[in-house]
Amino acid sequence: MRGVIGEIEEKLRANEHKLTPKREHVLKILIENKDKHLSAEEVYNLVKLRAPDVGLATVYRTLELFTNFDIIHSMDFGDGRKRYEFGTESNDGHRHHHLICTHCGRITEVNEDLLEELEQRVTQRYDFEITDHELKIFGWCRKCTGQDKE
Repeated sequence: MRGVIGEIEEKLRANEHKLTPKREHVLKILIENKDKHLSAEEVYNLVKLRAPDVGLATVYRTLELFTNFDIIHSMDFGDGRKRYEFGTESNDGHRHHHLICTHCGRITEVNEDLLEELEQRVTQRYDFEITDHELKIFGWCRKCTGQDKE
């Protein structure tokens, strides 16, 4: 984790910002929960357990700063709340996709490129260079459809 934090500290410094202790608390929470899609309030609640002096406004500003420098990625899964992820790009520069259960809110990550053929067609037909895409599929998860035996 120290290596990742050091890289981010350098990135911020290169853009005339500092990795303050409060920002570092936010960053550590995001790194430790990189498999989750946390809202600002959830990040705040986790940070407060370690650093009670960190305010909600500081968390919001830090998340915005990290988003602006592509340290994290924000997204909306249709519930009107921004969610944040750390380290969302794969080796080919694409983000993973999400399956969102509209019944229970469960979010499942899909780590395969489902749109490669579509990207090729769009590139050829419209002479458009695609640099990224994001796919959100809404429906009901296995548990909500009663197919989950657990």
